Amino acid sequence: MVKRKRVCVIGAGVSGLASARAFRDKGHEVTVLERSHELGGVWGPARSYPGIRTQSPKDLYRYTGLSMPEDYPEWPSGAQVHAYLTDFAGTFSLLPLIRFRHTVTAMERAASGGWNLSVEDGEGDSGVQHYDFVVVASGTFTDPNRLRHRGDDGFVARGGSILHSSEYTDPAIVRGRKVVVLGFSKSATDVAVNAVKEGAEEVTVVYLEPVWRVPYRFAGLVNFKHILYCRASEIMFPPWSEGRVAKAVRALTKPLVWANWRGLEALLTLQFGLKKNGLRPKAPVDDTIACGLSIATEGFFDLVSKGRIRTVKGTFERYEDGEVILSGGERLPVDVAIQAVGWKLGVPFLDEATKDALIDDDGQYRLYRLVANPDVPDLGFVGFNSSFATVLTSDIAAQWLVRYADGMLAKQPGLDDMRRWIDEHLKWRRTVRPAARVYGGLCSAPYHFRHMDELLADIGARKRRRNPLAETFLPPDADAYARFLDSAPAYSAE
Repeated sequence: MVKRKRVCVIGAGVSGLASARAFRDKGHEVTVLERSHELGGVWGPARSYPGIRTQSPKDLYRYTGLSMPEDYPEWPSGAQVHAYLTDFAGTFSLLPLIRFRHTVTAMERAASGGWNLSVEDGEGDSGVQHYDFVVVASGTFTDPNRLRHRGDDGFVARGGSILHSSEYTDPAIVRGRKVVVLGFSKSATDVAVNAVKEGAEEVTVVYLEPVWRVPYRFAGLVNFKHILYCRASEIMFPPWSEGRVAKAVRALTKPLVWANWRGLEALLTLQFGLKKNGLRPKAPVDDTIACGLSIATEGFFDLVSKGRIRTVKGTFERYEDGEVILSGGERLPVDVAIQAVGWKLGVPFLDEATKDALIDDDGQYRLYRLVANPDVPDLGFVGFNSSFATVLTSDIAAQWLVRYADGMLAKQPGLDDMRRWIDEHLKWRRTVRPAARVYGGLCSAPYHFRHMDELLADIGARKRRRNPLAETFLPPDADAYARFLDSAPAYSAE
């Protein structure tokens, strides 16, 4: 018999909702603490910039058990994703579990087991709450990364604006003004394109290095999911473990794989005009495909070619007299500076002893299956296993975690086995696949199938594969994964 637990899920975004459903469905008492006034995490309207939409197609960016509406476009908008998440929370009766405007400020291990959480509510009151198990679902986009530059206070005092890309929610701020965007992320190019459309006088993007981008459709025809979201693509990357036969096959096919990636680079260079615009990356595309690889904002490279978006290599050094001075000495007139420089990955509410056990000196997280640490009991992470199909991987990770917490995995790992797996996995990330070190080493992309295969095998799901061609060349099927999970051994906490 599994004992019913008091479970706290921190965050009501994509991963928090998946975790709440998984633990509640197994009979646990679940409370979701969300610091914002709304659910959705990065998809909340208060954090969504104009024009934002998913990088994953709608049939992949979804939970098991609930598809997105048929009338949604292939790549839904931020507002549509938020509506879908709200519908998910309502369909599965999760809304009563969520306490909005509740912020976890600290956690400490309780002597009797579980965790004591220091929580502040929206009224300014604070208190300590005890839970038997805690799920950290705050994700990799917790706090905006804000940069300070010399002279920025004076620039703002004289009427200039400096904001993070997540704060660009009102396009009126750029109309008729000179806009400089710092960064070359998806949000940077999204904001730059939107600023042009909204009537900015000038738009400049300042970047350190050009990066490879993937189009929504290759050559304007082929949906990228058929190229990057299938096992045929995944097997071209070095896995974190493989047998002798697989290694031999990899060695034999290495020239073909090399030719494939060089062909892809040539296609992207031609499709986006990278060479003529001076934006062709130096690094091989196959060395950079991970969670940091983003989809190209539609229209960005075309606007660069037409001179409506200017790109300058460098970074900000200081503000001075209505200008931003770059590291190379170039001066750019600016009214609005938008920092599209990402987010801080971290769990600031954890105590130092827990952080030491959880995070290595180089920032890599020690998580078995990218979800749990053997030396930090009664704690798990969902949504940190980032991917190109985050909703699906978070959903399956949550199903794995509740069974792990209850000791009900079909392959319940021992502590030494978990430590060994973590050590081998981190060694692979540091030496064989350095691109996999982003996001604290928790990015499961482009190994979606492998990661989910391991989680499902641990759960004891009976995974019936499709015919060989479909299994090799088609992307994941969320409805099929729902059936796999339904085949796992049943149990319920009491």
